[in-house]
Amino acid sequence: MRARAPGKLVLSGSYAVLEGAPALVVAVDRYVLADSEREAAFVTEEVAAAIEAGDLERAPWFDASALRHDDRKLGLGSSAAILVASLAAGGLDTAKLFPAALAAHRKAQAGGSGVDVAASCFGGVSLCRLEAGGLAVTPRELPSDVVIEVYACGEAARTSAMLEAVRAFATRDVVRYRAIMVQLCGGSEVAAGAGTGSDLVSALRVQADGLAALGDAAAVPIVTPAVAALDALARDAQACFLPAGAGGGDIACYCGLAESSPAWRARATEHGLTRVALSLGARGVHAVHR
Repeated sequence: MRARAPGKLVLSGSYAVLEGAPALVVAVDRYVLADSEREAAFVTEEVAAAIEAGDLERAPWFDASALRHDDRKLGLGSSAAILVASLAAGGLDTAKLFPAALAAHRKAQAGGSGVDVAASCFGGVSLCRLEAGGLAVTPRELPSDVVIEVYACGEAARTSAMLEAVRAFATRDVVRYRAIMVQLCGGSEVAAGAGTGSDLVSALRVQADGLAALGDAAAVPIVTPAVAALDALARDAQACFLPAGAGGGDIACYCGLAESSPAWRARATEHGLTRVALSLGARGVHAVHR
């Protein structure tokens, strides 16, 4: 059996989702393909966890090249997409796929929200919120008047390292951490209910400022200098530019009421960023006929 699972883009709720705030997660049409009739050349930690749990008999072969750019990962949730595609190719019952993938992903990564697993499983646009023992996932639509462009940053980032630094900051300065989280969670709540592109952009600006403050406090570049400079230019055009996930590089989003200007795109190129051709709201995991 062969199956495909899409990558993801975390548009809103980065870090705040771990504190119970809602996250807007979008599936993208960059897919991992898994094939149970071929032997895996490499077994990820997440797939190994699924095998250990008894949800997968053996690791299928997979191709995740669509979620890479210039031979590095894009930050589009490849580990979750590989896991979900592998479980589907292995014949796991559809009703069991999401909880099994969520459990395996969390075990391999020692926590995490699992929003990327939700995007790979369900596709489309999802509003995700952590609940006791699980993750609540609700279908959502983005405002029809918002324009979103996706850019690969010049730096590769390790999500685990970013999260570790943030956790260390939260431990050593609880008061300051809570103040930043209030800002991030507030922006996430507004974004979750945004009915217009203008409302969504405003909410994302609040989060961009909060992510910059969080990175400064934790001594990690959640918002890199290039992203910060491009965000300042985007705001002059009633738009916003911010990390799409844990930050530190990988991937970032331009969100506005119109396409970015040629001048803005030229500056992005000067900063080493490359626009990524993809569509939002892609189909979730599904079987592929031979």
